[in-house]
Amino acid sequence: MADRRRVAIVTDSTADVPPGLADRAGITTVPLSVILDGRSYLDGVEIKPDAFYDQLANQGATASTSQPSPGRFAETYERLLADHDEVVSLHISSRMSGTYAAAVVGAELAGKDRVRVLDTGLVSMPLGLLVLAASAMAAEGDSAERILQRLAPLQEGTRVYFMVATLEHLRRGGRIGRASALVGSVLQVKPVLTIAEGQVAPLERVRTHERALGRVIELANELPGQVCAFVGHAAAEEAAVRIAEALAPRAETLIVGPLGPVVGAHAGPAAVGVGCDPAHLFPVGIKTASIASARADQP
Repeated sequence: MADRRRVAIVTDSTADVPPGLADRAGITTVPLSVILDGRSYLDGVEIKPDAFYDQLANQGATASTSQPSPGRFAETYERLLADHDEVVSLHISSRMSGTYAAAVVGAELAGKDRVRVLDTGLVSMPLGLLVLAASAMAAEGDSAERILQRLAPLQEGTRVYFMVATLEHLRRGGRIGRASALVGSVLQVKPVLTIAEGQVAPLERVRTHERALGRVIELANELPGQVCAFVGHAAAEEAAVRIAEALAPRAETLIVGPLGPVVGAHAGPAAVGVGCDPAHLFPVGIKTASIASARADQP
């Protein structure tokens, strides 16, 4: 079927959509920046996940992040509006980043009547799924208004579960949200976390890495019916593949990929998790179920 899209889909690099997949889906990604030992890099453009995690692990580097400027968003929107009727721009939770606010200002500069900016309340894997769904809707010929209407139940149905090796990266980056209640525990625990009301929130505390990974898998498998799933990891591919293999029998969409440097700067090395959505809410155009092809898509 011919591509009838009148709407361009924009996101930011915290969606962690694999570059090859984003290119094929016609998704435009505006990068945030990661600052590593005083040097700034565009996320996924000037530094890739492997190099970022190597520097963190081997050099003991410290990392922070910064949002794109409104001007960068305005330039992106103006370019896309030259050959699209509208833009839908989907972004990381405003409770985690100023990226959404910068996108709103950029839309006002570019002509806000043709740009719809959405604070998804999400980040990384579930944000990536939402962006891919929006792109498939645009390819079906939907208007911006219709895309936002169809995305609403997907946002409502999204589930995300993840684990981190330590809460220190989230705490230091100011992204710890309600999980701050776990900081300072005298017990050596491995937290199982989620995203709730636009911020990191605790679900459970378990004693071992293995048990935490098992709980992430169990929780993801509690979602009824077929699912669309995106498994992300910060230099923890083996754990990510275990999650993916457990979900594969009931996954209509299954993506496995690295967390980008900006998300990884806050989650920390060895973080791993999964975003899941009910498959029946997804456009047909993005459905696939191959772990191998999803992993091979990583550049």
